[in-house]
Amino acid sequence: MSDADSLFSQLGSVADARAASAIRLLIETGSDRALCRINVPAFAAAQGLDEEATIAAFLHAAALGLFEMSWNILCPGCGGVLEANSSLRSVVQDEYLCALCGTGYEPTLDELVEVTFTVNPRIRRIAAHDPDRLPLTEYLRQLYWGSGVDIQEDRFDAQMDAMLIDQMELAPGEKGVMTVQLPPEFTIVFEVVTHSIQFIDVTGEPTRDRQSLSLVFDRDAPHDQRQQMRPGPLRLAMENRTDRRVMPAVLIAGDELHAFLARRRPFLTAMRLLTNQTFRDLFRTDTLQVDQRLKITSLTFLFTDLRGSTELYERMGDLAAFDLVRAHFRVLQDIVAAESGAVVKTIGDAVMATFATPDRALAAAMRMREAMREMNATTGREDLLLKIGMHEGPCIAVSMNERQDYFGQTVNIASRIQGLADPRAIYVSRAVVEDRRTAEVLAERHLQPLRHNTTLRGIDRDFEIFAIP
Repeated sequence: MSDADSLFSQLGSVADARAASAIRLLIETGSDRALCRINVPAFAAAQGLDEEATIAAFLHAAALGLFEMSWNILCPGCGGVLEANSSLRSVVQDEYLCALCGTGYEPTLDELVEVTFTVNPRIRRIAAHDPDRLPLTEYLRQLYWGSGVDIQEDRFDAQMDAMLIDQMELAPGEKGVMTVQLPPEFTIVFEVVTHSIQFIDVTGEPTRDRQSLSLVFDRDAPHDQRQQMRPGPLRLAMENRTDRRVMPAVLIAGDELHAFLARRRPFLTAMRLLTNQTFRDLFRTDTLQVDQRLKITSLTFLFTDLRGSTELYERMGDLAAFDLVRAHFRVLQDIVAAESGAVVKTIGDAVMATFATPDRALAAAMRMREAMREMNATTGREDLLLKIGMHEGPCIAVSMNERQDYFGQTVNIASRIQGLADPRAIYVSRAVVEDRRTAEVLAERHLQPLRHNTTLRGIDRDFEIFAIP
């Protein structure tokens, strides 16, 4: 059995069978393009696979060495990859500049950091493993644009032809001259490797006189420059002062480019992976550095706690009570994972879990409540009474005690909501009940949240709490 066959066999033993089979077929028969920066949600949809099971399968495949993961900083405007990292630990800048859009962006984990998978070169070598040999259009397709840009394969070449006036390749240290005819449209000279940009406002009456422009490609050179020129001939003198090949291209920044960039599709966000139990189990030491502070604009926190646990130990004795509490933890963790969440930590008899969306957290809370009823039914007593509280909002992802954790007011509020709860109802904030997907979950179960105002420690205003009976 080859090394790859052995890895495929291991993958089949730990991951969903259909997803593992689809991954093996992709690696063995897929095109080079298909194996570069794979968009896992799009792959699952195309193959008719369960999305969560497919994400877990790719994570197992990466842990086995079949794929390399990339944490890519995205520009929300053009969808370009501003920086690709092999680990989230490398995302250290407060702001990343997109030269093409002329704007800087903060790398929020739920919006602007994607995670993609590329086949390991030890398993199969593809063209993107040698990026300096990719032609311009393939470099753009496979490495510049993020996996959220919805490229129409049957139209891509025609779209590039409509936008591209001319292009050139320059080796390290090489100089070159390109002569183009400027159209009466906004035009850019874009160098995709260094992300250098030259904007040209083409206005006024056409001219037959040759216009000239000199450009130097250097990673330390200015990346946002603007010139005004007239329609007509342009002589571009260019010099590559980097240690890599560069590919300057003259593009029409018109309707065709804007229509191309407007097509987007869902992608796997860094936040979604951080709230995935399989990722936390497999890559628990490969998330954030101690001094990293990365923002998430929206995350749902669920806290649970056992009511009367002290009395439980007194009534049952330490060993029996501990076994029961440990069994309750296993049940809760299985439910959290099944609802696409992750257990961040346990504190005494309490659980802190995260979910990408409020509806998955609420579904988990309802399943937890039912599971405790079933566990109590086996003993004939109400030994496990669960208090559950939830809140959704922004937070900071950090590393604490060699473990990924979260801080911020959203976390504090979720914890305090749980402290007010009782086993008869799940307590949630307005941010949770007003979520469209949460409303659908409640409507399906014919549940009507009951609103009341309260005070929370550390909050200077009345706070609305909703009890889900």
